[in-house]
Amino acid sequence: MAQQTTQANPTVIVQPPTQSQTHLSLPVDPELSDLLIIGAGPCGLFAAYYSGFREMKTRILDALPEAGGQLAVLYPEKYIFDVPGYPEILARDLVAQLVAQASRYSPQMLLGERATDLVRNSDGTYTVFTEKKGYSTKAVLVTAGVGSFSPNRLNIQNQEKFEGNGIYYFVKHKSFFKDKNLLIVGGGDSAVDWALNLKDVTKSIILIHRRDQFRAHEQSVKEIYSSPQITVRTFTELKAVSGDDSNLKQAVIFDNRTNKEEAIPVDCILINIGFKANLGPIANWGLQMENRAIKVNGRMETNLPGIFAAGDIASQSDSVKLNLIATGFAQAALAVNVAKKYVDPKAQLFPGHSSEKSA
Repeated sequence: MAQQTTQANPTVIVQPPTQSQTHLSLPVDPELSDLLIIGAGPCGLFAAYYSGFREMKTRILDALPEAGGQLAVLYPEKYIFDVPGYPEILARDLVAQLVAQASRYSPQMLLGERATDLVRNSDGTYTVFTEKKGYSTKAVLVTAGVGSFSPNRLNIQNQEKFEGNGIYYFVKHKSFFKDKNLLIVGGGDSAVDWALNLKDVTKSIILIHRRDQFRAHEQSVKEIYSSPQITVRTFTELKAVSGDDSNLKQAVIFDNRTNKEEAIPVDCILINIGFKANLGPIANWGLQMENRAIKVNGRMETNLPGIFAAGDIASQSDSVKLNLIATGFAQAALAVNVAKKYVDPKAQLFPGHSSEKSA
C-alpha cells in the first residue's frame, strides 16, 4: 500500500489511533477487505457502489439495523427534490435505489453493528472492531453522517406517558396520521416539511413555534402560511398533554409573550425541535477534528494514512461545507478513487466512465 504523503496536505500529522481496549477478547474475521465503509447512509451506499466499480473488496458497516441513515429513520416518507436525476423522490425510494446500486458488486453489509475501536496493524492495515468482532481492511472510509442521533425532547407535563402513544419524533408511515388532529411543534425544515407533507392526510394541522422567525426554507414557510389546511401559531409553546390510558386527547399551549394558556383537542403531536448528534467512539480514534467533523484535505484524506472521510462527517480544508446528499455523492466518489490508488499504487486515479464498463 502507498503511504499517505504530506505533499497532498502539508498539515498532515500522523498519530496512532486511540483504543478503548474493549476489543481485546473479540474474534477477528479472517478475510481482509480493500475498503471498509463506516456508515450506510446515502453517501456510504454510493461509496459502496463505487468501491465495487473499482473492483475493491468492500464491507459497509452501520449501527442501525437497516441501510439508509437519516433518510430511513427520520423521514422515509418525505419527498426529496435536490437529488440529481429525480425531480422528486421519496426518501425510502431513494434508499431502495441506492441499496440496489450498491448491491451490484455484492459488498458485505454489516448492519446492526457499531464501530467501537480502530487498530492499526503492523503491516499497515487496520482492524475495525464492533461489539461483535473485528474486521480487517486495507483502508477505511468514514461516512457516518452526524454520527448517532437522538431527538431533542420537551420537558412538559405527562410527556413520558404518551411518548410512542400520541407523542412522536419521527414519521415512519404517513397513513398513521390519517384523519387525525395533529399538533406539530418546531420551526425548522422537519416541522415545516412535515406540515406540508401531511396536510392532505390529516383532519387538521396546527403548527406552533416559539418565535416568529423560521429556520426552514423560505418557500416552504410561504406555503404553510398560504395553506388552508394548516394553522400557524407563532410565539406559542407546548406546556402539557393529557388523555386517558390509551389515547392522547388534549394539549395545553401558551403564548410566551402573555403566558395565556389554551387547551386544544389533539390526537397526536409531532415534535421536531432538532436532534443531538454524537460521533461516539470515532471521535477517540486519533482523527483530527474540526467543528465536530473529521478534517480532510482535498483528496478526502484524514490525518491517518489510509483513513478517509466523506459526506456530512467530513470537513474539507479550504472549501465550503454543504451538508447535501449531492455533495456527499461527489465526495464519496473522490474518496473511493483516492482509496483505490492507496491500496493499489499501480491503479489509475481516474476510474473511467461507467458507461464504458460491461454490466
